[in-house]
Amino acid sequence: MNDSPFRICLIEDDEIMGEALSDRFLLEDFECDWVKSGQAALAALAAKDYDVAICDIQLPDINGEDLYVQLKNSAKTLPPFVFTTGYGTVDRAVRLLKLGAYDYLTKPLDIHALLDTIRSLCLRSRPTLSGEQTLGISSAMRAIEGLLPRLAETPASVLISGESGVGKERLARALHQQGDPGGQTPFIAVNCGALSEGLLEAELFGHVKGAFTGAVRDRKGVFELADGGTLFLDEIGETSPAMQVKLLRAIQERQIVRVGGETPISLNIRLVCATNQDLKKMVETGKFREDLYYRIHVVHLHIPPLRERKEDILWLAKRLLDEWASLHSDPRTLHPLAEIALLDHPWPGNIRELKHCLERACVLTQQSVLGSDALFGDATSPHAEPAPVNGMLTDYLQACEKKYIEDTLRANTGRITETATQLGISRKNLWEKMKKLQIPGKSGQ
Repeated sequence: MNDSPFRICLIEDDEIMGEALSDRFLLEDFECDWVKSGQAALAALAAKDYDVAICDIQLPDINGEDLYVQLKNSAKTLPPFVFTTGYGTVDRAVRLLKLGAYDYLTKPLDIHALLDTIRSLCLRSRPTLSGEQTLGISSAMRAIEGLLPRLAETPASVLISGESGVGKERLARALHQQGDPGGQTPFIAVNCGALSEGLLEAELFGHVKGAFTGAVRDRKGVFELADGGTLFLDEIGETSPAMQVKLLRAIQERQIVRVGGETPISLNIRLVCATNQDLKKMVETGKFREDLYYRIHVVHLHIPPLRERKEDILWLAKRLLDEWASLHSDPRTLHPLAEIALLDHPWPGNIRELKHCLERACVLTQQSVLGSDALFGDATSPHAEPAPVNGMLTDYLQACEKKYIEDTLRANTGRITETATQLGISRKNLWEKMKKLQIPGKSGQ
């Protein structure tokens, strides 16, 4: 792992702005080189690798946009560029983004938004320990994964939030593995919402023999079992107020007492909690203890729903199908129309729903290439997608186009306007295609 500080190249000719930004970056533990002209920027970027560049548009010797074009035409790999100016125009912003710039900010700058952007870009610029993305390829998941090496070096409690099925436990396991790549310490997970309060207390803290009916021997709880490793408490928002008091004491003192026991047991654990609820709102309404909230909320990682990070859908689907192939010696791939269907689906159940969808398709169809019908329709149909036949390529493409239009019409219950919008064509063009492909339509639309 690279432990060197993140490096920023600040290209700013305004003395007051440049000094203020460079001082703030140093306070935030960034390494900052401040240059005041385009020529100085060319020399700095040629001599050193940076994690991000912050560049003003109005420079004394060259326009910032022209500087960026010149740098793009060089053989040097550039860091992500964030442009700033007091003379912003929409046309210029669009040009810069099309050229490959990451963002375009107008002055006066929102320093907090700028710092958030810089942190995200810096984390994306450094590879993980393995050099391979394990959580996702979207910018959101890459930023989270980039944080893991730093988090693994500290015992700070971590709160993971996100909708059900987004992969909160997977992220907790990734954090644990980052701190223990050899797998020498335990990772213990418990779902707080799946157990009654009485059972949960014994599950968390253990019990001594005779503590209650059925306690025929001493038993360790998950706090003890996780000693030296990571304890993952899922759905912590489901715990009762009484249990929250007990959790607070255990987390704060790093000690537990078994149910029915008297002897405190000291622990050394990393605590990771997860929730699909808004704990802050629960604190405001009195449903969650404020002191416990701040104990578990030292570092907050939010996983966006799958519908907001579509880049991860096909990447995850391939990994899930690879897992299926390794377990069942049954390799499967996705038809191009199936990939489109996956990208169009809203995935209310997130990764869990995607996994079940692919497993169902693999179980119910014998085809090695999974079509959209296998994923969302009749998986037992022997012709889920138009199959290549001996004939012209245009015939096969026309069959694919016909099926895609029919699927989209079906998804929109035959509504022409909505279907045309989703397909990115005009109503007239859609009608012409339907007539050409002999696709029936509802009258009066």
